[in-house]
Amino acid sequence: MKLYYFITKHMEDILAEWEEFAHTLSGESREKPDLVLRDHAREILQAIAVDIETQQDSEQQQQKSQGLAPGLYSQRSAASIHGALRQAGDFSLQQVSAEYRALRATVLRLWLPQVNGMSAKTIDQMVRFNEAIDQALSESILTFSARADHTRELFLAILGHDLRAPLSNMVLAGDLLMRANLHPDKIVELGARVKRSARLMNSMVDDLLGYTRTQLGSGMPTLRLPTDLHDIFRSVVEEASASHPAMTFELRENGNMTGSFDAVRMHQLFSNLVLNAAQYCTPGRPVTIDARSEENKIIVSVQNYGADIPFASLQSIFKPLVQLPTDSGNDGRPRTSLGLGLFIAREVALAHGGKISVESSPESGTIFTVELPVSFP
Repeated sequence: MKLYYFITKHMEDILAEWEEFAHTLSGESREKPDLVLRDHAREILQAIAVDIETQQDSEQQQQKSQGLAPGLYSQRSAASIHGALRQAGDFSLQQVSAEYRALRATVLRLWLPQVNGMSAKTIDQMVRFNEAIDQALSESILTFSARADHTRELFLAILGHDLRAPLSNMVLAGDLLMRANLHPDKIVELGARVKRSARLMNSMVDDLLGYTRTQLGSGMPTLRLPTDLHDIFRSVVEEASASHPAMTFELRENGNMTGSFDAVRMHQLFSNLVLNAAQYCTPGRPVTIDARSEENKIIVSVQNYGADIPFASLQSIFKPLVQLPTDSGNDGRPRTSLGLGLFIAREVALAHGGKISVESSPESGTIFTVELPVSFP
């Protein structure tokens, strides 16, 4: 059977194996929609099948082998769109390459048993198929890399912008402290301002370091020891109250809060959740932290009342550099717009064998729920 007809006839079988392999790469549950995992796989295969049957002279073959085939840099090809979606879906470049390697192996493994004998035409079809796979891979990599470069530049721009505000506050406080005959009450006020700015910058640096480690593939490093989350909750509420003096924070605990946790990472997780809740909370409404122990796990919910988050945003809220608009305007409350806080919170929960979810409605507000096993091997 000609390879062109085989791909067309057995499209669903090939796509099923593609999806199965994508599941192993993404680590997502089987509940993830097939469309997300397949992306433009069908269109890629169709383009490959057509390419195999398209007449090609020696010059065109040489251009393709050198990665100079027409359309290689097109942003509209199925392979290019696939690369962009994979970059947006937290896949790595190595995972994208592995997908194409698996696709190549799958098609040849399913097709070759149906070939009666190895002939010049069969070899030519195999060569043309490999050329088409390589071109599709190049298109995906080019788009993936371009998106990654854009994301990196955007991240650096946001980081520079967000650091400017606390630095300006500290410089202004320093100038005022250098003045003679400054009232003692003013000195205390300026000291508190410097401390808040330093705490905000430290939070940004912690998130930046956590993000960098995950992008390097090393995951979120943890050192789990017997830890009482009660102390961490108290510390988080105290710091959040200092950063948002106009906000009310309510802590409710029920049961034993002791487990095997990395205390530093737990503080980072819940600090990010509570500060995020305060940032998007309607003034005058409390931020509630509800912690309870159930069997072999601890469940912590952080709730605030503000504008409900649209369903589409809930699907991407844990991705890095995702920022949601606020309705409160410039009300004087500190902002941290790096877009890394929830991403880091999710990575910390995963590193402890736990999970984090979010739901949002006008009636119940926005609730982030963290489930953590009390022990993790």
